[in-house]
Amino acid sequence: MLVDSHVNLHHEKFDGEVEAVIARARAAGVTAMLTISDKISSTEKIRAIAARHQDVWRSVGAHPHYASDHKDLTAEALVALAGETDVVGVGECGLDFHYGFSPREDQERVFAAHIEAAQETGLPLIIHTREADEATGAMLARAIGRKPFVPLLHCYTSGLALADAVMEMGGFISFSGIITFKNAEDVRAVAARMPQDRIIIETDCPYLAPIPHRGRRCEPAHVVHVADKLGEILGLPRAEIDRLTTENFFRLFARAGFPGRAS
Repeated sequence: MLVDSHVNLHHEKFDGEVEAVIARARAAGVTAMLTISDKISSTEKIRAIAARHQDVWRSVGAHPHYASDHKDLTAEALVALAGETDVVGVGECGLDFHYGFSPREDQERVFAAHIEAAQETGLPLIIHTREADEATGAMLARAIGRKPFVPLLHCYTSGLALADAVMEMGGFISFSGIITFKNAEDVRAVAARMPQDRIIIETDCPYLAPIPHRGRRCEPAHVVHVADKLGEILGLPRAEIDRLTTENFFRLFARAGFPGRAS
């Protein structure tokens, strides 16, 4: 059993093919997945996908690229959206200073609302951070000092310092197909250093297809290649990677239950 902890099944690249994509994932041994919210306006489409499948859960939130479109988003609104039982996480949210599609002040305002929602709901906070390690770490540290929550660093490619800091906070970390890329030695080095009981895996599909699918549309079925590479990095057999990452997922996303929610 494998779980893909971060998929974007509502993406236009999957239009008309969602059921086939999920079927291929199941055939590959991927028996559960978490489909992620990028914008609040995507909620209905994401909800409909999750409702059709017992072991597809969802999150609520707004990606930092779209922070300027969500300047009025409040923690209260996120808490209300998170009230449905198939919602197991808050995000994807965070800071992205690489592209700067939204001004930094908008990103920080919206990120703060997500942090507060995670604190209020007790759901994990699904974090995107790129070229923003210092600011991300500072916001998380200030907030966790006020009220606890569990941060998850998704599709991690940043430095060891932030990863270590989040582990000290009791957080988790997720690695994607990037760990299979030839130029990703630094990411593999971080993966090797992380506590094994805090690691989960993902595809972030339709993006970041792992080798041997690089350059093509990524699908949840491809998370098996992430698991293979993680096993190489940690020196563990695939069966142990499957067990470890699946148990870690359900411990982190406790609302999902194990091995699946009731119909």
